[in-house]
Amino acid sequence: MYSVMKSEQHVLVVFPHPDDEAFGVSGTIMTHLAEGTPVTYACLTLGEMGRNLGNPPFATRESLPFIRKQELEDAARVMGVEDVRMLGIRDKTVEFLNDRDLTDRITALLDELQPSKVITFYPGYSVHPDHDATGRAVVRAVGRIPKDQQPTLHCVAFSKNCVDELGPPNIVHDVSRFMQRKIETVKAHKSQTQLTTSTWEEKIADGDTEMIQWITNERFWTYQW
Repeated sequence: MYSVMKSEQHVLVVFPHPDDEAFGVSGTIMTHLAEGTPVTYACLTLGEMGRNLGNPPFATRESLPFIRKQELEDAARVMGVEDVRMLGIRDKTVEFLNDRDLTDRITALLDELQPSKVITFYPGYSVHPDHDATGRAVVRAVGRIPKDQQPTLHCVAFSKNCVDELGPPNIVHDVSRFMQRKIETVKAHKSQTQLTTSTWEEKIADGDTEMIQWITNERFWTYQW
């Protein structure tokens, strides 16, 4: 079931919101870093339109962008990611951006970093319009590279129909050794995740094996061209 995580030259992670990295791929990021592989995280927005303002609320609509920027930096610090790129796009507008312009921005990152692996959302199977738009731009940018030079493209999918239509994930990483740091990464995004992480910790304390397995198994699909 589990996939061997091969050595990489450089890993580029591209998601639209702070905390997108924490839930699905932070254990994989930490594994690569532990093996000496540099990881760059490109975050398109500051998630300033996020629904949550803390519990109890400690943010306002005006302060949330600054808080989420700090939370992103804190999460990166927990993971050990030193290269975080904030692209400055407004939250919930990614889907409305000019396709070519957004693809050009991703292409510039690929040209600069020359990653051997890219992680993003699987377009059409990642629920949020910004998620899908980000995944489409990354796919287009990678598609511009000659096939024999393309980085591996690993995609996160979690829509209800993803397994029915894509099949089961063909990559599953066991990140058990980083479980506590993964939880700390999610907790760093405090304004959005307080209720989630408290539930996680209660279930883990109760020995909920299904919850533990969900946290420690990170699932990816290779993109089907």
